[in-house]
Amino acid sequence: MGMADTVTKEYMRSNKVFADAFNYLIYDGEQVVKSALLQELDTTEIAIPFALDENENSAEDVVQKYRDVLKSAVIMQDAEVSYILLGVENQTEIHYAMPVRNIIYDALQYGKQISEVAKRHKSKGDRKGHNKGEYLSGFYKEDRIRPVITLVVHFGADEWDGPLSLYDMMDLKNERLLEYVQNYRIFLIDPYKLTKDDLKKFSSSLGDVLGYIKYSKDKKALSKFLNDNQVMIMDNDAARVIRDVTNTPIFVPDGKGEIDMCKAVRDMIDESKQEGKAEGKAEGMAVGELNKAKKMALKMYKKGDSIEEIAEMVEFSVDQVKEWINSAV
Repeated sequence: MGMADTVTKEYMRSNKVFADAFNYLIYDGEQVVKSALLQELDTTEIAIPFALDENENSAEDVVQKYRDVLKSAVIMQDAEVSYILLGVENQTEIHYAMPVRNIIYDALQYGKQISEVAKRHKSKGDRKGHNKGEYLSGFYKEDRIRPVITLVVHFGADEWDGPLSLYDMMDLKNERLLEYVQNYRIFLIDPYKLTKDDLKKFSSSLGDVLGYIKYSKDKKALSKFLNDNQVMIMDNDAARVIRDVTNTPIFVPDGKGEIDMCKAVRDMIDESKQEGKAEGKAEGMAVGELNKAKKMALKMYKKGDSIEEIAEMVEFSVDQVKEWINSAV
């Protein structure tokens, strides 16, 4: 895993940022998903056969995958409480098989839930009153699983041109056949497509991070974005995402804390200018010293000093002194 992947994963683990992403996706920025009601879960997705026959060796068929971030959520709206699972996949590069990848994650999570229900039934020994089909599946008629919503957050400045659904990955035009092929679409936040109004719908630093990434390849647009904000206070995790994703050489302190991103970028620009001036001054001085040594060498040569003596005096190589003399002849 690259540094950019590591910092984006750590950043999206923040309940505040995580909730903000889903509030933008589902509720157009309205604060419905509460960060305080999110609970991080194990991101390991393991699927095993659902059969409970003890004679079957299911370990051979275990499938294991790792999500980026997975959290359980309690969403309260209109006097209704919903218990769901929310997953985020961070992409610093466009993934051209993302629909299939997300299908696998979601399917494994549903399989994991069913396996856990089956294990509970088995440990309780509550088969009585249930039919053979319920017993074999390990899942009873009254059992329910929790829905899963997976969101892809693209941490890249280029437009996401990958498929957004399973249909997009197929070369099938027959409408009748398509009716029987299950489609699966991905939910995506792509900085390239976010408008200024969209960025205002975020309540956490996520809006600033995505905005910076959006304009990162256009210096004029990025400068305007930063000037419009003047002050952009964000936590260090957010600043690291900007630094590592866009290769902006800003200084971000280790550990937790906050940083004014606008000031950090201005300081970086000023430092770069100072370094440029210093390099120019040093280069000018070097040229001056070279010309001075050349004049002295030619003067000594006219007096009859040997090339070796001249080289030792001006502190340049014999070959360099010879080149000066030959060019002057």
